[in-house]
Amino acid sequence: MVVYQPAMKISALETIRCDSFPNMLWLQVHTDEGLIGLGEVHFGPGPIESHIHDWAAQKLIGRDPTQVEAAQDALAFYLGFAGSGAEMRAHSALDIALWDLWGQASGQSLTELLGGAVRESIPVYNTCAGSDYVRETTGIRPSSFGRNSGKRFDDIDAFLTRADELAHELLEMGITAMKIWPFDFAAEAHGGMAISTAEINTALEPFEKVRKALGDRMALKAELHGLWHLPAARRIAEALEPFALDWIEDPVRMDHMGTLAAFSATTTTPVAGGETLGGLAAFRDLIEREAVSVPIMDIGWGGGIGVARAVAALADAFRLPMAFHDCSGPVALAVCAHMAMHCRNVAEQEITRAFYYGWYEEMVTDLPPLENGRLSAPDGPGHGLVLRPDFLARDDVHSRRSDGT
Repeated sequence: MVVYQPAMKISALETIRCDSFPNMLWLQVHTDEGLIGLGEVHFGPGPIESHIHDWAAQKLIGRDPTQVEAAQDALAFYLGFAGSGAEMRAHSALDIALWDLWGQASGQSLTELLGGAVRESIPVYNTCAGSDYVRETTGIRPSSFGRNSGKRFDDIDAFLTRADELAHELLEMGITAMKIWPFDFAAEAHGGMAISTAEINTALEPFEKVRKALGDRMALKAELHGLWHLPAARRIAEALEPFALDWIEDPVRMDHMGTLAAFSATTTTPVAGGETLGGLAAFRDLIEREAVSVPIMDIGWGGGIGVARAVAALADAFRLPMAFHDCSGPVALAVCAHMAMHCRNVAEQEITRAFYYGWYEEMVTDLPPLENGRLSAPDGPGHGLVLRPDFLARDDVHSRRSDGT
């Protein structure tokens, strides 16, 4: 009997946090040959970090990092295998880091590991957040929007007060689609259970300004952040019908697919959603129930690259386009770029220009190239990103390491 002996072994897991970005967690998987795989996850880093060191380290140290599926089997946990809780997000970050290591060890990019590219670049749409958007809290509420920061690309304030000018700015960059969320303020006021005609009319003003200024030259998407109960969500959808939106995203909380399907059945506007889901089974239910026209997955929350590839294939089998969520971190965006190069049913990629041209550049090398409104994958093996040495040397950056001793 031949016993498999890994040529390279995982020697340590290191988590990295930055006081200035308390929602972010980076993971470096070290090997005995000096290669380092980089993972990342956004929101609630404390319990994720604990799971990585208390559970994952004992399962992974000494294993061959290129055996990604076997590693995920080793990480299987009695709880946390469904949804996007701490265990799932920890496994997502680990999966990203292991695929990165596999690419480095084999000299292949993530796109190549997945099976090759079907395109060289992909159009982007801009999620109109600002640089400080939900930087310090996990709550998606107006109080955490980080408005009026004075920083470059304060796009929340822009879409609320001068949406037509913002649309012109984006077109000048080659970006022809934008996503906004002016209904959230009414949701916070009424707990998502009701919305008045006056509140609807106020929230429609940004859409009206863009259509009046640019007609259909700028595509529009409405984000509802899962804040609404079904009757109010239906009123909003009816009011948005004349604007011919690309989609309405997460109109109700993503914990009852029947309610979401009922919403979708009452509007001609396509419905998108799924970024808060975790695991393949959740997306199976989302797709089979015909709850959305466009499934959306956050690769850092929902299970990592392996699950993302399976979800995209499942969506393709149902002839649905697939979308990947940004607005989280630079490593996640790089992975999304590789996935978008590979998956034939991805039509566009989300970016947040306030993040891309702001704090993303502070942390990593070689962001995915963005030119004239089109994103391509970074060069190099793996996903192509490394944490910057000057970022790691910051006084507010801290690390925790498990090496099996």
